[in-house]
Amino acid sequence: MNHEQLMNEAIRLAAENVKTGHGGPFGAIVVKDGVVIGKGRNEVTANCDPTAHAEVQAIREACRHLNDFQLTGCVVYTSCEPCPMCIGAIYWARPDAVYYACTKEEAAEIGFDDQFIYEQIALSMEERSLPMKQLQLPDRLLPFETWSRSEKKVEY
Repeated sequence: MNHEQLMNEAIRLAAENVKTGHGGPFGAIVVKDGVVIGKGRNEVTANCDPTAHAEVQAIREACRHLNDFQLTGCVVYTSCEPCPMCIGAIYWARPDAVYYACTKEEAAEIGFDDQFIYEQIALSMEERSLPMKQLQLPDRLLPFETWSRSEKKVEY
């Protein structure tokens, strides 16, 4: 399958998702060696889960398929430019490339506007609309210290 065919599969998933009423107009697939190993569609409202974006769903399925937490050697095709959350998930998954169809501006035109998140991330913690404050408890570093000493850790 070529890029166009693979992108058309992500677009098909997105359109089908709207028709079935499962969620927003977003679909994504993860491909390794020309084979689709993960599919996702936006299921935020269907699952009452704000993290159930198409890209995250596709990453989860692909990682289960590979039995790995990274997508090295994989490519993500998504019907729309990924939002900030999905960009983070994609970077953590470490695929080789991402291809998208619609832009974030086109998504904003139909009510899916993530611009406020991009703006909030650029602000200092004190300036953000959602309060984020550090609590400096004496044992706050305990998990990090335990990790540093652990012989069971799997680095990523």
